[in-house]
Amino acid sequence: MLPKIIIHNSISLDGSLTNFEPNMGLHYKIAGNYKPDAHLIGSNTVKTGVTLFCDCIPNEEKEDCQKPKRDKTLPYWVIIDTKGALKGLLHVARRFEFSRDIIVLISEKTSKDYIQYLEERNYDYRVAGEDNVDLKTALEILAGDYAVKEILTDTGRILNNLLLNQGLVSEISLLIHPVIVGKDAYSMFSGIDKKLSLTLQKEEAFDDGYVWIVYRVNG
Repeated sequence: MLPKIIIHNSISLDGSLTNFEPNMGLHYKIAGNYKPDAHLIGSNTVKTGVTLFCDCIPNEEKEDCQKPKRDKTLPYWVIIDTKGALKGLLHVARRFEFSRDIIVLISEKTSKDYIQYLEERNYDYRVAGEDNVDLKTALEILAGDYAVKEILTDTGRILNNLLLNQGLVSEISLLIHPVIVGKDAYSMFSGIDKKLSLTLQKEEAFDDGYVWIVYRVNG
């Protein structure tokens, strides 16, 4: 059985993922309500986060090349990175204390140089596609090799839209911010190629106009 996938994002009232200041404290407080076995993240999202929150990328240390010894109830970070975009940056993500460790999803076209980089640093990686990562295959691998039953995605539009278009998403969790981005909006759902039917599961209002809504994806 494939893992359950929950999309969790902070958006503006007009559905933009960017060009506004998200309430990250509330965003991650809500994310903490879920207890996923893994977080599925695209390499661009990780790279953006690292460069945004690190004024200077820290040097890789010897201990960064070893698997961290952390609570096994913590979720894995599963990162899709077929082109090796995170070479030289993965140690920053590995230091995140609320992650059990990192699993990298690659393809048959991923460079041998990047694979060597992963192997030398004891990162788990799995080949899950020829050119790009086949998401269904990747989910099967995560379920079979790591007993992953529930995945939370906190990522950008491209990966979320691919998951929705392929019918792999069970639930959508949205923290709506009291702001309209307007003409500069980066619409979360602009890549959806079919109409999706949803059922409201939960709604909760917070101070300062924030609203959290959760939908089940029907079918």
